[in-house]
Amino acid sequence: MAYSGGADSSFLLKVARDVLGDGAVGLMAVSQSLPQRERRAGLDLARSMGSRVIQVKVDQMEEGGFASNSLERCYLCKRHILARIIAAAEAEGLAQVVDGVNADDLRSHAQGMRAAKELGVRSPLAEVGLGKEEILDLSRQMGLPTADRPHSSCLATRIPYGESITLEKLEQVERAEDFLKELGMGQLRVRHHGEVARIEVPPQDFPKVMASRDAIVRRFKSIGFRYVSLDIEGFRSGSMEPSGRD
Repeated sequence: MAYSGGADSSFLLKVARDVLGDGAVGLMAVSQSLPQRERRAGLDLARSMGSRVIQVKVDQMEEGGFASNSLERCYLCKRHILARIIAAAEAEGLAQVVDGVNADDLRSHAQGMRAAKELGVRSPLAEVGLGKEEILDLSRQMGLPTADRPHSSCLATRIPYGESITLEKLEQVERAEDFLKELGMGQLRVRHHGEVARIEVPPQDFPKVMASRDAIVRRFKSIGFRYVSLDIEGFRSGSMEPSGRD
């Protein structure tokens, strides 16, 4: 199964492991847009569950639509990654690749689901109607740490559509977000607007940002940003989408 280490895929891997034993194998795409912190956490969790995870190296820059950051970026990227995961699964003699898409994702992950459907990847959680909150509740009952871990996502989502994605920009975002996490912040995003870093955190965390303002400015400037801003609208998933969905 395609495994990212997030709440959905971790829950699915746990269930698959309980039912199928060694027949359940996680396939983790290791790419430029996957934060290293998330990769390590995902591998540690799978290890604690006794599940085998195969790391599949993927170079997203090979996909021109990803680097140019077109409106079809998610579709092209997902297809690129899944094709390599499927190849790795076939090399291992695995019968079927599944992913952790849940029933709630049907409304917001159309591009990724389109790629999965074209390649024959199934989504068991969505197929049985399990939504995000149900998965988190079940994960808590199973003692999975992902139940209360802040949601993460591809680093490319921090860069506005139409602006080219480079390894330098992805690294800047990752280093900036890692620093904020070291300061004790949970759910967050650092949006990349050229020389400007726009910090999104929940409004209740605004005081934390301001209390460490000088340290944040110094670190962000050392990373390569010229200006640092705090988005007073607060964290919202999908704020870079053309539709303005949040």
